[in-house]
This record gives sequence, structure tokens and C-alpha cells, in this order.
Amino acid sequence: MASKAISPPPLTASCSSAKTKFFAKKANLLSSSSCSKILGGSRLANITIKKRTLSSGKGFGAVKCMASAAPSVLPKALLFDCDGVLVDTEKDGHRISFNETFAEKELGVTWDVDLYGELLKIGGGKERMTAYFNKAGWPDKAPKSDEERKEFVASLHKRKTELFMALIEKKLLPLRPGVAKLIDQALGNGLNVAVCSTSNEKAVSAVVSFLLGPERAEKIQIFAGDVVPRKKPDPAIYLLAAETLGVEPSSCVVVEDSAIGLAAAKAAGMTCIVTKSGYTGDEDFVNADAVFDCIGDPPEERFDLAFCGSLLEKQYVS
Repeated sequence: MASKAISPPPLTASCSSAKTKFFAKKANLLSSSSCSKILGGSRLANITIKKRTLSSGKGFGAVKCMASAAPSVLPKALLFDCDGVLVDTEKDGHRISFNETFAEKELGVTWDVDLYGELLKIGGGKERMTAYFNKAGWPDKAPKSDEERKEFVASLHKRKTELFMALIEKKLLPLRPGVAKLIDQALGNGLNVAVCSTSNEKAVSAVVSFLLGPERAEKIQIFAGDVVPRKKPDPAIYLLAAETLGVEPSSCVVVEDSAIGLAAAKAAGMTCIVTKSGYTGDEDFVNADAVFDCIGDPPEERFDLAFCGSLLEKQYVS
């Protein structure tokens, strides 16, 4: 499934943090500098991590992260989550669209920033609304039977998606730093690129088409919404992507921003890099292969395609 919409060049936003985190073989490695660009002949800078103390009281010594100028291994597929990875959409995108939908339908429901952060622990918008209504109480205008409530939630989600797509089409939410760069590197090297999201397929397609542009969009596979019966943290969507693309899960690198996304990727047997987003900065990413604040564009680049290959090669030297 490829999105085909006309768009000008994508917008970018600046990174909010100057610090980068690495997780290699479950070692918590912090760096105050980013990896240098390595695709196209330059070399990944040796990164020396000064000895620090973790909250558990255990320290670690200096570690160097290295990758060859022309890595012998590159991923067979680069798989991106959408919300929080391609675009930081949740607080000022999806949440706003949910609230506008609730207001239009006069449901007397508003999700504030903190509440929505808690609800994000549930994968999928329809599932999120259902869980909320089951706990907080169904609105007076909601039907009484389970089947009718399912249809009611689906209708709310359809309208919410329309409102969200309008935000994306107006380009009110920019791509996160480095996203277009990394996708271009992957496509330029003949890699499969896909977006795997619990969000509605139309919403994800809008993000890809309008923000990444038509030339990229027609080369990107989209796996989203109800394409699988079980959503993240279940690995189903990532396993479906690997099967459809004809690649082994172990040859895929996933870019995620949340704990449930990380859990899905690792359960699928894939390497996973986390780029933290506005809602996920304090989540537990101990099982991630690497953790950054963003992908980053030069001169503030955090990592690139060759770094993804280095994770598959396990080229960490201590």
C-alpha cells in the first residue's frame, strides 16, 4: 500500500536535546556528542563515554562505538512507527482531534495532556476510547449494547481521523529532525522502507504523502490500523511487514518512540532504535538496541543508516 499525494518538500523541526543515549548489550551508555555522518565514505566517530554512575549504583567505563566506512551489513528493511517517530503528533495532533470530535458530538469529554499521556499506553485509537469509556463511564449519548457501542466508537474514530488529516494536509505538524535524511539513505541503498503504525491507515498515509512527499511515498509500504487483529505491544504488525516484504525479522531495524512499540519490535525478533518523543521521555527502554532524542540532521546528526547496520554487526568495542 503506497500513498500517492502531491506535496512540497518536507518541513523539519529542531532537536530539543543535545544528549544522546546508547544501549548496547543492555549497557546504559551516555554521550554528549553525536555520531558523525558515515554514509558515503566518511567514518563514524569513535565515541568515548565517560564513566558515570547509574541509578542502581553500578558504573561503567569508557566505551567506543564504531562502524566501518562501508559496513558489510545493512538492514534488509527499515521500519518506522508513525506517531512520535515521523512526526510528534500525539499532544497537538491526535489529542486535539479527539477533543474536537468529542465536542462536535457533545459528549462532555475532554482529554487533557496528562490524561492522554496515560491513554497512550493503549495501542490504537478505537481501543483507547473504549478503554476510557469503560473506566470513566460511557457518555449519555452512547448506545447501550456492546455491538452498537463498537459502531459508535468506530464512527467517532472516523471523524477524528478526518480532523487529524486536515491538520496534516495544512502541514501544521513538521517531520522530526533526520527522518527524511534516514529514509533517503535507505531508499538510495535499495532498502525496503515501511511505516508500521497502530493509527488509522488513512491518517498514516496522509503523514507519509503530505510530509514526506510523493516521490518517497510511492516507495514506502504502509501497514496500519486494523491490518492486524492485535496491535502493539503485540508483534503482529512487524511480523506482517517482514513477511510481506520478504525479509527475515532479524534483518530488520525498527525506529520506535514508545515502550509498547519497542516491545512489539523486540517480540518480532527485530533490532530496535528508540527516538524519544514528547510523551515517552521517561519510559523504560532498557531492552532497546539504541536510544536517542531524535535521528537528527547534520550538523546535529545522532545516527544514520550505517549506524543501523553496525547494530546488526554488533560492532561495539569496549
